[in-house]
Order: sequence, then C-alpha cells, then structure tokens
Amino acid sequence: MITNFDYLKTESKFSTFADVAISAEKIILMDPEASIINCRRAMEFAVKWMYSVDTELEMPYQDNLQSLMNAEEYRQIIGPDLWKRMDYIRRCGNNVAHSNRKLGRDEAMLCLENLFIYLDYIAYCYSDQYTDRVFDKSIITARIEAAKASKAAAKATKEELIKEQEKTARQELDLQKLIEENAVLKEKLSARRQEQQQTYVPKPLDLSEYKTRKLYVDSMLMDAGWTEGKDWINEVELPGMPNKSEVGYADYVLYDDSNRPLAVIEAKRTCVDVSKGRQQAKLYADLLENKYKRRPVIFLTNGFETRIIDGQYPERKCAAIYSKRDLEKWFNLLTMRTSLKVISVDKNIAGRYYQESAIKAVCNSFDEKNRRKALLVMATGSGKTRTVIALCDCLLKAGWVKNILFLADRNSLVTQAKRNFVNLLPNLSCTNLVEEKDNYSAHCVFSTYQTMMNCIDSVNDSEGKLFTCGHFDLVICDEAHRSIYNKYRDIFHYFDAPLVGLTATPKDEIDKNTYAIFELENGVPTYGYDLAQAVKDGYLVDYVSVESKLKFIEQGIVYDELSDEDKEAYEETFEDEHGDLPESIGASALNTWIFNEDTIKQVLNILMTEGIKIEYGQKIGKTIIFARNHDHAEKILEVFNKEYPHLPNFAKVIDNYMTYAQSAIDEFSDPKKMPQIAISVDMLDTGIDVPEVLNLVFFKKVMSKAKFWQMIGRGTRLCEGLLDGEDKQKFYIFDFCGNFEFFRMNKGKATANMIALQGAVFNLQFEISYKLQDIEYQIDRLIAYRNGLVEIMTGKVRELPRDNFAVRQHLKYVDLYSSSSNYQGLTYEDTLIVREEVAPLILPDGDEASAVRFDALMYGIELAYLVGKKYSKARNDLHKKVAGIASVANIPEIQAQSELIYKILNTDYVETAGINEFEEIREKLRDLMKYLPKTKIRYDTDFEDDLLSIDWKESELENDELKNYKAKAEYYIRQHQDNIAIAKLKTNQPLTTQDIESLEDILWREVGTKQDYEQEYGSKPLGEIVREIVGLDMNAAKEAFSEYLSNTNLDSRQIYFVNQIVEYIVHNGMMKDFSVLQESPFTDQGSVVELFTDLSVWAGIRKVIESINANAAA
Repeated sequence: MITNFDYLKTESKFSTFADVAISAEKIILMDPEASIINCRRAMEFAVKWMYSVDTELEMPYQDNLQSLMNAEEYRQIIGPDLWKRMDYIRRCGNNVAHSNRKLGRDEAMLCLENLFIYLDYIAYCYSDQYTDRVFDKSIITARIEAAKASKAAAKATKEELIKEQEKTARQELDLQKLIEENAVLKEKLSARRQEQQQTYVPKPLDLSEYKTRKLYVDSMLMDAGWTEGKDWINEVELPGMPNKSEVGYADYVLYDDSNRPLAVIEAKRTCVDVSKGRQQAKLYADLLENKYKRRPVIFLTNGFETRIIDGQYPERKCAAIYSKRDLEKWFNLLTMRTSLKVISVDKNIAGRYYQESAIKAVCNSFDEKNRRKALLVMATGSGKTRTVIALCDCLLKAGWVKNILFLADRNSLVTQAKRNFVNLLPNLSCTNLVEEKDNYSAHCVFSTYQTMMNCIDSVNDSEGKLFTCGHFDLVICDEAHRSIYNKYRDIFHYFDAPLVGLTATPKDEIDKNTYAIFELENGVPTYGYDLAQAVKDGYLVDYVSVESKLKFIEQGIVYDELSDEDKEAYEETFEDEHGDLPESIGASALNTWIFNEDTIKQVLNILMTEGIKIEYGQKIGKTIIFARNHDHAEKILEVFNKEYPHLPNFAKVIDNYMTYAQSAIDEFSDPKKMPQIAISVDMLDTGIDVPEVLNLVFFKKVMSKAKFWQMIGRGTRLCEGLLDGEDKQKFYIFDFCGNFEFFRMNKGKATANMIALQGAVFNLQFEISYKLQDIEYQIDRLIAYRNGLVEIMTGKVRELPRDNFAVRQHLKYVDLYSSSSNYQGLTYEDTLIVREEVAPLILPDGDEASAVRFDALMYGIELAYLVGKKYSKARNDLHKKVAGIASVANIPEIQAQSELIYKILNTDYVETAGINEFEEIREKLRDLMKYLPKTKIRYDTDFEDDLLSIDWKESELENDELKNYKAKAEYYIRQHQDNIAIAKLKTNQPLTTQDIESLEDILWREVGTKQDYEQEYGSKPLGEIVREIVGLDMNAAKEAFSEYLSNTNLDSRQIYFVNQIVEYIVHNGMMKDFSVLQESPFTDQGSVVELFTDLSVWAGIRKVIESINANAAA
C-alpha cells in the first residue's frame, strides 16, 4: 500500500517516526480516530527526534508533548505557521483520547496533511537529499475505489492493517535513550538544519473559511461541549435569502435538545474582519426566527476574534462561543425576566436609604439604560457587601441572573464575603473555591482572581468545561480600584457577564482609571456615598487625628545631636574598618535596617496613654498598628512585651509571614478575645471588618491616597455599647509619619501600574527596538543588535501557550508579534498595544531573578540613553550592584570580568558608554548578580528620641470628590421633609408657584446648578423627582383611594388590587408607567379586565392615579 510518507523509509535516521506516520495514513479509512492518534504519536516521536539531534534544543523540565512544543527555542525554530498546524494535531489527538467526542475522516485527513507538512519541514532541514513534495489526497481516495472493486482484497487488507496498528500502538519512545543514540549525529545535523532553514518557505496559513472552521471554530465548539451532527450542524440550508437562488447556507447552527436553534455562527477566513459576516448572519437569524418563533443568538468569528449579538445588548466581543447550557440558560432567563423598574429591596439585608438608592441605580443602569457595567463607590464601613447581597437578591427574584461570581484579591475577603452571603441569603447555594475543591456547581461562586484563573482551564463536569465564558450572569468585583488591571483583567474579558464593581476609593489616573474601565465619566459612579456623608447621616463614626512628630522619623539620626552616651553607642555601632563614621543616618533608614527602641517606646507610650480605652479606662480599645515591614512589626512586638510585661498576649503580629492568618484575624475581630493590638503589615489595611477598632496607628508612610483612605476605613464602623454602655462616637488616628500632612498638600498618588519582571523586560526591549528605527541608529552593529532583540521577543511571544484562556483573549496580537516581519516600521501605537496586550502575558524563562532584574536595569539605562536622558538613579544602582560583586571577587566567574568591573568602578566608562558598551555590561555581568552578598544589614539601637510636637485635629471630611449630583439631591430632600413644598408633595397636596420657586432654589442653586439637574434628570419636573425620592404618605394615599377601599360593593380581589396600587405609590411616589399593572403582584388575583367587568370602576381608579401624578407635575 502506497502512502505519502513512504519517502521517510529511504533514510534510516527518520525510522523513529516513519512507521507510525505511514500507519496513520494506512488506517484512515478503517478507523479515522486511530489515524488521528497515530498522527499525534508520529508528531510526538518526530519532535523528540528533533530534540535528540539539534544542539539548539534543550530538554524542558518535562518531556511531554505540550512542554516540548511550547519550549521557546523549539517554537522559534519551527515558526508560528507550522506550530499552529502541529497544535491542531495535538488538540485533535487529545479530543479523541480524553473525551467522548467523535472525530471523522475530515479531521483525520487534515491531521495527516498537517503532519505531512511538518515532516516535510524536517526532511527539508535534516535530509541528505531533499525532494519537494505535496500531500496527495488521491492516494487515499483511490483506495476507497479499490475497496469497492474487490471486497475480498479489502478484507485481507483490513486484517493486515489491524495487526500493523496493534504493533504501532505498542511502540514507545525513550527520549533519553534517543538522545544517547543520536549523539554522534548532533553537530552535523544541527549545522545542516541551520543552513537549510534559511531558505525554507512555510506553507501559507491564510486559510479558507472551511479550514478556519476546522482549525479554530470546531475546536472552540468542542471545547464548549458541542457535538457535531447532534446539536451542532454545519452548512444549514436556509431558503428565503435575497440572492439569485433564494437559498443561503449558514456556516453553523447550534440546537437545543428540542431541535430549536440556539445560535447561528458566521465564520470568516482568519485574515478577514468578522464584521463582513454581520449582515449575512442577521439574515440567517431572521429566517430562523420566522420558522422557530425564537431569535437565535448570533456569533461572528474569524478564529481569532469572536463577537456576539444576543438581541438584548449591543454587539460586543466575547472570548469564545457559549456552551449549550449557557445558551439554554440565556433563553430561560429571557423568558423569566421581569422589569427592574419596580423592585422591592429586602430591608433586613439593606435597610439604609443610600443602600436602596444604590441598588435602584444599578437596576436602572442594567434595565432602562441597557448597560452592562456598574460601579458603586461607597465609603468603607457603609455596607457595600450588604448592598450587593440585596442587589443579587433583587436580580435573582426578577429572573435576571442564575449564576453569580464574586471576586476578591485576598483569601480573607473571599471568606468574609461568602460568610455574609450565606447568613443573609441562606437559600442561595454558595461555594468558596479557595477552600472547597469539590463544590463547583453552586449558583454563587466566591474566589480569588488567581484561583479562578486556574479553574477556568481545569474544572470540568460530565458536560465538559464548567466555567465557560457564558457560565456567569453577574460578576461582582470587590475592591475594584486595585483588582481590574494587568493579568487579572483577562477574567473580565473572558466572562461575558454584567459587571458590578465595589470600591471605597476609585483611582483617577491614566493607567488605572476605575471609571474608564466601567465606561463612566470621571468622578461620576453609578452610585456614590462618601465618608463625609456617612458621618453626617450617623452611619459611620468620625475620627480625630493625633499628628505627632518624632525627631528621628522627621530628621534622621544626627551624630552631633546625640547625648555623649548615645554618641559612644553610635560609634560602636556604625564605625567602619577604616575608622570612618557617618555624620548622620537618614530618616528613610529608620524601621528599614535600623530599629531604634526608644522611638518605638515613645510611639507605644503615646498610644497607651492617649488612646481610647474601654472597661472604664482600664484597657486600650482594639487597635491596629500599621508597620513598615515584618522586621519592624516584630520589633514593635518585642518592645511592647518588654515595656508592658503585665499584658501578655495583648499584642500580636498579623501579616503574610504567619500560617493560619485568618484564624488570627478572627481572634482579633472577637471583642472577647485577645489580642487587643494587631500589628499589621498590609494584611489589615483593607477589607477587614472589626467595628470595635478605636485606635489606628500609622507607623509607616503611605504614598497612595486610595490606600490611605482604605486604611482609615478600618476605624469608621459603628459599634453600639462599646464604651461602657455608650456607643462608639469617634476613633483616633495616631499619625507618626506625616501622612495627613502629605495628603493635605495633595501629593498623594495612586500606586504605579505594576507588571511582572519578565513583562517589564519585554516592554523595554520593544521600546528600544522602536527607538532604534531612527535614521541615526542605522549602522551595522545597532542593526544587528535590534535584529537580536526582535528574535528574542518573537521567541517569547511564540512560546505562549495558545490554549491558555488568558492568551486566547489576546490571540490577535500574540499572532501579530509572533512574526519578526511585523517588527519592521514599529509605531508609537505598537508600543502601547504591546504594553497593554502582550507584555503582561510573557512567561518567566527559568533565569535567575537577579539576572532578569539586571536585564531590566540595563535596558532601562539603554532606553534612557536613546531618548537623551541620563537616568542617574539607575546608573547609581548599577554602580552599587557592580561594587557588590566586586566585594566577592574571589569567585572565578567574577575574576574573569575583573577588567570590566574595574572600568565601571574606577573610570568614566559608564559616563561615556553607548548602546554597545551597555550591552556588553549586561551580557557579561547579568549571570554574576546571583553572587551579590545577601547578608541583611540590620542594626538595633536605643538612642534617645525626642517628641517634637503633638497636634490634635478634627477630621477634614468636606472633600467632595464625588461629583454625584443625584446622591446630594436625594440626601438633601430626605433630610428636609419639613420643607413646605416637599411636605406638600409627600402628602399629595397641589403645589403653588411659590412652592415651585422653593424647589428651584433647593435643586438648582443649593444642591447644584440647573445644568447639573438637567444632566442627571433631563426635563423631568422638579415635583416628580422629589415625590419619587420621598414617596407618598400612606394616609394621604389611602385618603385618595378611600372611595374604593371603603366601598362595600368591591370584592376581595378588587380591594387587593387597589391595595397593591396604594403600596406601589407609597413606595414610588407615583405611577407613570401603567404597564406595571400587567405584572405581579397586580396580576396575582387576575388581570384588570378580569377583575373589573364594570370598566367604569377601573376608569375611576385610573383617574385617582392620574390626579396623584398631576399633583407632583411641577
């Protein structure tokens, strides 16, 4: 039997994989799935063979196919086009081996063709004599004809193939043994490959629509659990298209179990914009809707980019095609969904007015405004979690959501949130993925970002992948100001669900603009409720700041200003081997590598004497001390125990160094348990709810304004009966590091947008490549340097695992920057795209972290040089590092670079250096950084510190950073219900001209401007707005409907109906939209027509409603 792979038998070196490849083709007609498995095995054997004969390929940490294929050097050698073909074979092989999905002859044929192209590449690079060949499908199709002609011969062939297949199935390959066997060939074959590869032309991968489906869309559908021929049908004929034949063929239609279409997919070639198929798909959806009376969801895809049109929201990008259960859930929710205009918030969960307003604002945004993102900016301690629990309750009851995902960035926040949900919504099934590994199917899932990223690709159930892109109907992002950037943002791109962000401190800056991510105007969240307002309302407590200045923290330790005794100790501690003594030690050293006992004593003394106490002044209230680092925290504890030995277990360090940190937090949170003082490094800064906290101590500088206000939020919660039966009225903030002063001068910045080290290096390499395009750098050595950088970068992009969900979100750009040809003519826009889309994905490459850090330092110096800056800080850092390795020059590798080290430390070499010299420094010294002395310098001193000043200041909470006119208007109106005009609206009395002028004064002048009003409410009458906020007095409502409520001629069903109208108007102020009467609870006893056979009665009721509305129309 002839095959396309017979030529491999002519060279013995290819025997490792030749037989398996030949067998794969021979058995395709008899068993396509066995053929696919053999294609995968032949490819695996060939990959291992390449590793055994090529000097440029080093064994990765595992020798499975996935690891071998994804190694950076391997992907660099074979290129992206060939790699995609190989990845298709690998995926198909996995689908056959590990799932119940049936793959047929078409897939097997494509696997064979891709295997042929891969092995042809191997032959081109390593063969003694290469002959150009093409894959000939007719060899296989001819066998079908031969089998038809002779049944007996076909039977004999089949038996022979079964034996051959059994033999190849047993064949295994030991890579280590193969490497040993091919050692002699290695140099010769590597050199041949390097020479031959220069002229190899990859087979093009600009695929037809058919092959796009085979390579991308089909595997996307399989990934989501669809079964071809059962619930997924290709090329569905649809009569009625506006073309000559009046017939169209939808690329794919996805069906439910009743054979009704769920979705139609229009696939375009990989190089075609998906929007080209938009109108075509719409026409297909129209035809299917006419036939089945339900409009299917539309997906548009070209393999890289997928878009969804669900008929509810505007067209949008989505990560993948929905699974069957996702689409069925979507249609079920659509049929159950009721309007969010009329919602009843559970007052037992969220009973405060602003919580209800926040919930209504989100519901209004989702329903009337048809938005998919909402941001709640609410002061720490104002009950964000309760608000979002009540919101979930409303959305669940209204049929808008079924599955909810709650994300936070810390285990303790996840645990706390789940606990609250379980207590307040006991009927909602909940799971915490961080702690529960076997309960994935709950309707409300709580997780950290990292845990969820791992679960997306790994959690399956009987129907396949569980956390598909349409699995959740609502995603809640806690502490949104710090969690929706960099690597975590891919979760929000992956899950195609409405998003609610919760934060107390949004950040207004370019890289981290919380408002921009939620598509909102700066400073105008969906709903806002700030600390100043909460304190005024009595829902949170105010603070008093105690701002103390200690000499060493302010000015450092100056030798000349010490006492004689302390001078002696200073000399003993800091004098070096040459007898030199520093004149002073800067303030920044304090609590970093110098820990001065007296400074800590003074801080603790002020806290223990001035702090708010409980138990009739006998015991300091719960206190958090924010320490600079772990060593500082431990030193504070050590000094506390020494100074207050009569208070054992009174203070405790709670930070990331400890195991079982959550149990320590729980103990601190319990008013009856010790410790009374928690010394924290970062762990208690945000998200921990301990109402009993009465004192906060800032023993560190905080540079981020957002973080500063989050930390203050640890003390703002109310606590009844805390102070010997009296309620908590205030808390103290002891600031020893000038934080309040720093933020008063408005220096506070949001923290920098951090990126992993390997991503930062990639970014720098890319920016250098961009700068090196300038005409002044077009000299041979710099051109070669740039080409080298491009080669490194394309290699890093090619090694990204394409089947990882995070990488799939950015596949368009990953493919773009996988090819060196796309690095010609880089633009500034390219640098921005790479920083956003590609750099955060880059994988660490196993290098020493110290070497990669040195790369980042040197690339930073190079980039500064190219833009004409000196970057003195980095150059000083370079000098320090080189001096550090010079101090251990007895190491042979460091000795070998002694000349370069000498030039850097003792000449102007760095000052006069250019790109070449900086690169020489980087290349020669990067691997020496691991030898930098790691001895941690630490000094414990006890010099006498001085308290320079102590100032007690009232809080400054009038900073109205929220430009939320609506929140201010609502608050004012609720607080001034004794105003004549507002009282009239509340009690259903008509307004006079003076009343209207009074409302204009309030809403157009006092609360804000007329422009603010119109921006928020449009042309809505003032009276209607006020009535909606205050509602209608119950007695006034009953009086308006008294004729019907006391009418003995009405039956119980009719009285029930009128009572429901009264309830509605009391709650909402008016009834403008009569369509609500067609929904529950109004229809619980029957429709209007069924209830009122005498329509004149209904006409009278309607007239009362309209008169109530008219009294508010000012």
